[in-house]
Amino acid sequence: MTATRYSVIGLGKLGASMLAAIASRGFNVVGLDVSQRAVELVNAGKAPVQETDLEQAIAGNRERIQATLSYQDAIQSSDVTFVVVPTPTDERGAFSLQYAAWAFREIGHALAEKKGYHNVILTSTVLPGSTRYGLLPILERESGKICGRDFGLCYSPEFIALGSVIRDFLNPDFCLIGEFDDRAGEQLEADYGKIMANDPPCQRMSIENAELTKIALNTFVTTKITFANMLADLCERIPGGNVDVVTHALGLDRRIGPKYLTGALGYGGPCFPRDNAALGFVARGLGTRADLAETTDSVNRSLPDKIVRRLRTLVRQDATVAVLGLAYKPSSHVVEESQGIYLVKALSKAGVRVVAYDPLAGDMARAELGDQAVVLDSVEECLAQAEIVLITTPDPAFRMLTGDDLSIKTAVTVIDFWRILDRQLGEWPNIRYIPIGCSTDDAANAACLAEMWKA
Repeated sequence: MTATRYSVIGLGKLGASMLAAIASRGFNVVGLDVSQRAVELVNAGKAPVQETDLEQAIAGNRERIQATLSYQDAIQSSDVTFVVVPTPTDERGAFSLQYAAWAFREIGHALAEKKGYHNVILTSTVLPGSTRYGLLPILERESGKICGRDFGLCYSPEFIALGSVIRDFLNPDFCLIGEFDDRAGEQLEADYGKIMANDPPCQRMSIENAELTKIALNTFVTTKITFANMLADLCERIPGGNVDVVTHALGLDRRIGPKYLTGALGYGGPCFPRDNAALGFVARGLGTRADLAETTDSVNRSLPDKIVRRLRTLVRQDATVAVLGLAYKPSSHVVEESQGIYLVKALSKAGVRVVAYDPLAGDMARAELGDQAVVLDSVEECLAQAEIVLITTPDPAFRMLTGDDLSIKTAVTVIDFWRILDRQLGEWPNIRYIPIGCSTDDAANAACLAEMWKA
């Protein structure tokens, strides 16, 4: 039997990583992008974007990978096409189909000339109804063919994180397949069985159920993060309070589990922050409400200003604050919706001088922040200038800090949102160490509780 051939439309972080991952499993893959530079880089065996292990994966599987600007070439050279194009948030809070619609028009033109069955898989995150009512009509109109008879259509988003896209794609907890019909879903399930490295279960369902499942999963995770952050705030206000102790116990309950249950700063990045708002949009359009999702989004966006208000008692007007961590998560170049970036902007607006550092995201942070902060090239430069140090991501580079690194000043305050330096700094004489999510004034907290419950 001839091996299935694949094509991937869109060579961004997810698309290029899918291209390389599928090729690493022994399959021939054609990548398509509107950027000639991206196509040329892939054909030269190089990564078109920055992502962990992508350069090595493309170079190591170069004989099975090719890239093109032509939809005709991509469709004619493959049996299955994954569409991985941007679906940016629009002014309503919905996900725009602008780029997906363009891709589906071009795929439709190519399908008109294609002999035999072809399975089209939308991987970009969209909202319920988008695939069937927004995109399928384009395919049928432009191809002159009928879905289910002449070609297949599935909605199958991936559950990945930037910085580990290839690993996550090949080792998912499960594969989500929204199918137009059994034929398309069965074929995609069989394809995933050959591509995925960990033999994950497949959940097959209607397209609309899959569209809702994807955004619901992301929204649930953000709710869990926000719940843990609420617990961190409460733990700071009870004697002996420690959010890690509380969330560790909660995580032992199988109904809850430990993942994403670390009280710290809020969530960020290109996916999570927009999903709650989008679910709210869908709910309103369907004549109901998604209050929990919208509240989660509101609470998350309020955190930087809340932190700055708290810092006012610690920060003099002429003080310098160092923010360590500008990417939205450790080991990432991405600063989109980063809590560290928001915190820098809020501090700068309050009149504080801010210096900052991130091991990977420095250049992107400079472009984003402009003159709102001085983004330096090392942790050491930041520590040399700052009286207050904020650790906003649990990056490995920050976990290595010791009291010796911070004792270059007579006194320094370290606010550790992730509690990664408790053992190193907890008892250092000239360092005031404030682990967020832990009580730092047991006497005052005890007095508050006593007042609440006195007879």
